[in-house]
Amino acid sequence: MDNKNIPYQTIDWSKIPKTEHKGEKGTGFWQTVQFEGLRVRIVEYSEGYIADHWCKKGHIVHCLEGEFVSELQDGKKSKLSQGMSYIVSDDLSSHRSSTANGVKLMIIDGDFLKLKPEE
Repeated sequence: MDNKNIPYQTIDWSKIPKTEHKGEKGTGFWQTVQFEGLRVRIVEYSEGYIADHWCKKGHIVHCLEGEFVSELQDGKKSKLSQGMSYIVSDDLSSHRSSTANGVKLMIIDGDFLKLKPEE
């Protein structure tokens, strides 16, 4: 990734519009701030949410409120609750999220998580 300079700034999430994203069950609401090569989101999944696809993209995911399950396509599941995080690079594991009671996450992804060729 080229060095993309982002000047100091604050984000007032109350002023960032929410976009709706339907899951296999339930709904996700995203507030997104986009920079070149970097995306920062607050994502809220409704009660009973299950993602409608297996994601191969890398993320840093931090649970702000509630709890959710991150399921890998190989069947492994991790339960994460408030204060917990996971991190994965692009194309290293297909994963999807679900939540029984709803959850609020901060998700950061971008070019810095692209898989680097082995040297």
